[in-house]
Amino acid sequence: MFLLGVLFVIIIAVFLFTMFHPVFGKKPSKQDRSTYESLEHYQKGAFTNQIETVMTTDLRSMLPVLKEFLSGNPNRQPKKAIPINSFQLPDEANQETRVTWFGHSALLIEMDGKRILLDPMFGSAPSPVPWFGNKRYSKELPFKVEELPQVDLVVLSHDHYDHLDYGTIKQLKHKVKNFAVPLGVAGHLKRWGVEPDRIKECNWWDEIQFSGISLICSPARHFSGRSISDRNSTLWCSWIIKGKDSNIYFSGDSGYGPHFKEIGKRYGPFDLTLMECGQYHEKWAAIHMMPEETVQAHLDVRGTVMIPIHWGAFTLSLHNWTDPVERAVNATTKLNVKICTPEIGETVTIGSESLAGSKWWRENTNI
Repeated sequence: MFLLGVLFVIIIAVFLFTMFHPVFGKKPSKQDRSTYESLEHYQKGAFTNQIETVMTTDLRSMLPVLKEFLSGNPNRQPKKAIPINSFQLPDEANQETRVTWFGHSALLIEMDGKRILLDPMFGSAPSPVPWFGNKRYSKELPFKVEELPQVDLVVLSHDHYDHLDYGTIKQLKHKVKNFAVPLGVAGHLKRWGVEPDRIKECNWWDEIQFSGISLICSPARHFSGRSISDRNSTLWCSWIIKGKDSNIYFSGDSGYGPHFKEIGKRYGPFDLTLMECGQYHEKWAAIHMMPEETVQAHLDVRGTVMIPIHWGAFTLSLHNWTDPVERAVNATTKLNVKICTPEIGETVTIGSESLAGSKWWRENTNI
């Protein structure tokens, strides 16, 4: 009886935590949902992908994955802390286009005198309860968030924890002029104290202007949600960022699909693509590309140089931590594609010879 009582208390505590803790954000309101009803990619109260997207999650199919997980893989994480470059933003924003990678999908773009942060997840673990999550490989960031100067724009691709971090937004929100997000994601930001007039929500193919920079919210093939009760209640997307002299494509999270060619036809070619290539598995290939598909997607959107992202920070799948970049490098070699592999915190300039990068990750492996 005592054990049943304890179990009951635990269940109630978990329920209350998921219902009321702000880390889970806020679901779209009834009024918001009513405005989505007319959208082709919103059906039965949820957003959908352009093509059928099935994630294999039944018990029979997932047993091999569970076996793979339980068998353990010592190479899923680096054997030692990975190198990072100390990074400090100058007080004045750069006029030329520069990109700095902070691991996973967090990046800074300096363009036309503006600073744009993409999916700035600066927390220690991609989890609603960070001390239970897979910790960041680098142990620390190349900078202290509180020391960052003002940021002109934060761009978010979707609301998963490895892309939208509650703690990061709480730290950053007073430094950010504006936020650009896909439909429904504004609710999370508003609950966390961001004023509505600083947030611009976008549907696929919406185009907005920000101080001379064009932002186009483009399709991706993925899903959304921060709890078990809000699956696909908000939209996911990729982004096109166009300045005076540079055109950049940011894939967000996506499985491979025909949307890449459509984006390339409409808005390519791109000087640089920032393309997801990690945390994949055959069982969920529909929502996370294999690295070879990543390179093909880069070709589909008509990219010139590719930086592989969504790797190098956290373990969210079962592959070796270096497999994504190794497979991407091999694929680009075969297809004669230019690839850039900067270290975490390293800044590269579009159009310069710095768009190359070393094979720095091999210092942590026997490759």
